[in-house]
Amino acid sequence: MSFPTRTASRRIMLISLCLPIGLACAGSTSTAPNSANGTASFPAVEKLPSQSNLPDPLLMLDGSRVTTEKQWFEQRRPELKSLFQHYMYGYLPPAPRNIRATEHRVEPSYLGGKATKREVTIAFGPKGAPEISLLLVIPNKQQQPVPVFVGLNFCGNHSLLDDPNIALPIPWLYSFCPGGKNNRATEAGRGRMDSWSVEQSIDRGYAVATFYNGDIDPDQPDFSDGVHPHYLKKGQTSLGPHDWGTIAAWAWGIHRAVDYLVQLDEIDHQRIAVFGHSRNGKAALFAAAMDERIALSIPHQAGCGGTSPSRGSVGESVEEINTAFPHWFNDTFPTFNKHVDRLPFDQHSLVALVAPRPVLLSNAEQDTWSDPAGQFEMLEAADAVYRLLGVEGLSAEKMPGNNELIDSRLGFYIRPGEHSTTKEDWQTFLDFADRNMK
Repeated sequence: MSFPTRTASRRIMLISLCLPIGLACAGSTSTAPNSANGTASFPAVEKLPSQSNLPDPLLMLDGSRVTTEKQWFEQRRPELKSLFQHYMYGYLPPAPRNIRATEHRVEPSYLGGKATKREVTIAFGPKGAPEISLLLVIPNKQQQPVPVFVGLNFCGNHSLLDDPNIALPIPWLYSFCPGGKNNRATEAGRGRMDSWSVEQSIDRGYAVATFYNGDIDPDQPDFSDGVHPHYLKKGQTSLGPHDWGTIAAWAWGIHRAVDYLVQLDEIDHQRIAVFGHSRNGKAALFAAAMDERIALSIPHQAGCGGTSPSRGSVGESVEEINTAFPHWFNDTFPTFNKHVDRLPFDQHSLVALVAPRPVLLSNAEQDTWSDPAGQFEMLEAADAVYRLLGVEGLSAEKMPGNNELIDSRLGFYIRPGEHSTTKEDWQTFLDFADRNMK
């Protein structure tokens, strides 16, 4: 990992799992494999029944109905987690038993004295595995531990703030990133993509923890330059049909950032929110579904493969997303391209896996590719699980108009405009978090 030459303080933390905070550890809530190849035993795709309507999230694969909270947490929730991994995202590897977090360039008087900035290298796994370069900004002058937004960014930490001391990312970079040259970050990109609205969050009392998604796996259609080669099963030379794709890897990386955050006294471990835009939003929702330490999820404009229905007729289809981004999901998901009716779940069940924790689906009116109306339907269909667990679900009976936040535990928001993240969006995200993550 390359860093600027400016002299800075360093602090090294050794983190062990499981974590003594009274919550499930990352990875510990996955359904255990029950077959020789390390995956769960489920029917072949052609053996799954056709379901043109949304599958009932409270109906087990064997047809039995879930009627109690105990059945949900002990039977249906583990089953759904395995189903999503088996047929769509791929199986996450176990959480590393130890990770090493090294803090660099700590600046206690950041943003005019309002915050403390840290850059943290999070190392884990086998020798040579990728490392996360986490940007952490924490409000100063707080009387109690603060809530935090954690998640991925598109163009590197340096793109979020005009700060010459933030390290440039080393991996391959998207061509759309400002200041990039030959798919590499340069000094010209500093502070030119404020999609995380860091100072606004600090002013509202929230810490921000974010890292470039390419730290875990550069978004290219192969698995040679990210985390995947370092986590092949014994005897494997390539990924199998149910092994994790890039979105699952990004979610797993978010879990590693959470491993670090829950060790900090300054952070409220019970108020960790995950945010992501577009493909990063898909990873954010999957991360929340698989890790109960995440208290609130905001997958912004996450669309197909994230928050809109696979069975939908508006916007991106399963076949289109698998064709354009063959590495995002496992190699089983494309077999549903022309048979989405055979999926034993839809994205409302992914939302339901977060229950009873809050979820906000946020959209833009002109972003029809992400199917905002279909996303509202996903909330409606997930509502029954929240009600079963004795909490508020979706409070609205119909999709709201522009700029109207539905701030129930299942929340929804749509504004005028296109596929993007704005300061106004962040005002809404913070309002929702204020309401639902007290």
